[in-house]
Amino acid sequence: MAGEKPARPLPFHPVGSSWLNQIEIWFGIITRQSIRRGTFASVNVLVKQIRDYINSWNENSKPFTWTATTDEILTKVRLVQTTMKKLVNNNAK
Repeated sequence: MAGEKPARPLPFHPVGSSWLNQIEIWFGIITRQSIRRGTFASVNVLVKQIRDYINSWNENSKPFTWTATTDEILTKVRLVQTTMKKLVNNNAK
């Protein structure tokens, strides 16, 4: 139809929660390295601290690198699966 915006492809989002895990890791880094044990006089001071940290992080950025092998990751996945099955079975009784 005339005047309609062209269709745009949606960005790829993983089916799993890997992107959410990355966000959780990022918030963990900010917490550990910037705001934990901090005393902030106001929300504005806290926001400034976080923004300053992010700016510093971006100026000195390095990519994350995987340190685990495929076998190590799969071993942990299997362990979690086994543990979850035990929990589900115990709760079903």
